[in-house]
Amino acid sequence: MSETGLFDGVLAAGPVAELVGDRAWVQAMLDFEGALARACAEAGVIPERAAEAIERCCRAEEFDIGALGADAVGIGNPAGPLVRRLTARVDPEAAGYVHVGATSQDVIDTAAMLVTGRALAALRVDLQDCAALLARLAEEHAGTVMPGRSLLQQAPPVTFGLTAAGWLGGLAAALDGIDRLRAQRLAVQFGGAVGTLASLRGNGIQVLGSLARILDLAEPVLPWHTERSRIAETAGVLGQACGAVAKIARDITLLAQTELAEVSEQGPPGSGGSSTMPHKRNPVAAVLAAAAAAQAPGLVATLLGAAAHEHQRAAGSWHAEWRPLTELLRSTGSAVHWLRISLERLEVRPHRMRGNLDLTGGQLLAEHVAIELMAASHGEIGRQEASDRVAACCGRAESTAGGLADALAADPVIGEFLSRDRIAAHLAPATYLGSAEAFIDRALTHWQPRS
Repeated sequence: MSETGLFDGVLAAGPVAELVGDRAWVQAMLDFEGALARACAEAGVIPERAAEAIERCCRAEEFDIGALGADAVGIGNPAGPLVRRLTARVDPEAAGYVHVGATSQDVIDTAAMLVTGRALAALRVDLQDCAALLARLAEEHAGTVMPGRSLLQQAPPVTFGLTAAGWLGGLAAALDGIDRLRAQRLAVQFGGAVGTLASLRGNGIQVLGSLARILDLAEPVLPWHTERSRIAETAGVLGQACGAVAKIARDITLLAQTELAEVSEQGPPGSGGSSTMPHKRNPVAAVLAAAAAAQAPGLVATLLGAAAHEHQRAAGSWHAEWRPLTELLRSTGSAVHWLRISLERLEVRPHRMRGNLDLTGGQLLAEHVAIELMAASHGEIGRQEASDRVAACCGRAESTAGGLADALAADPVIGEFLSRDRIAAHLAPATYLGSAEAFIDRALTHWQPRS
């Protein structure tokens, strides 16, 4: 029984971790060998009884993973030792038909596709749950006004519903990428020593097609031993998913700061605490989502950097992919898992959002007043002059008894076109939300839970 790692509870959380573990990899390699035997039997390359005997022995629990890893150094990969052990377990009359036509890279590349596909299926469930939670937040808070923020400073108002809709867009894109990968780009690898399948004596294409069908993987046009776009696309999709998670997690941690307190995580007793500060209530799930997602860029870069495979079979580049691909799947799964928990715990605080809108004394609505001034002057006041005059009033507002509204009304040009009451009306946050509600509706329509 494997020992849980010290950091696994944080960085290997959720269902994906088990699906990319050593046992899962070994089972995927054995799935390839069993499917290869079946495909060869369908093509008449090996006897039916031999295929049945091989398939019966393709159970990962019957193999010593530690021994496979130790023996992998002999040929540079674990597929060779696995094939030897599988051959030894198969009935003698069928043993000679194990691994017919294949090479080690066929085994591991196909296993990588199987492991990836199974991990993506689990990842997709968590992503769907996250997206559904965000869609609900977007709908419920379509009218919850909050400060917009640009360069970490307050900007014109938005709604929390629009914020959630923006978060939803990133996850919807991630789901689209995952669906595209699963449907089109997870392909079987089967080319033999140099991608010709010469050892199958004319039966190679037939066996390839059957192998893809049995494993429910795409059938490639030709072997992709040194054409690694599938790995690169997988890395890109996972990296984008982590980027979407990281953006949401970062926003949540910022909005949960003591000074803002616009959201919080309401977890079970003990969650979000500190080892030294009793008062702390950290948004711990969002923090862990951000931490897991932060692993992705380096792993993506490693996979892209390993894409240059020489000649028909590479020396080292292929081997360099195994661990970062596994870690990228695990990290992405953990990031999405923690994001789901954060969103499930999320408490939105509309009163704090509304209160924070007043911190600038209405100055975040300055653009609204400038635009109204341009309209009221019927073109006499241009955009730049209107902006400059309103900006100057913002600078004087703190020393003006009535605040920004009085400062604006006292300006001779602004006061000529806008009354004090009209100015005050345009400093109300809810009057300057533009197309926020329409954008939320568009986001929800575009989202429509993916089946």
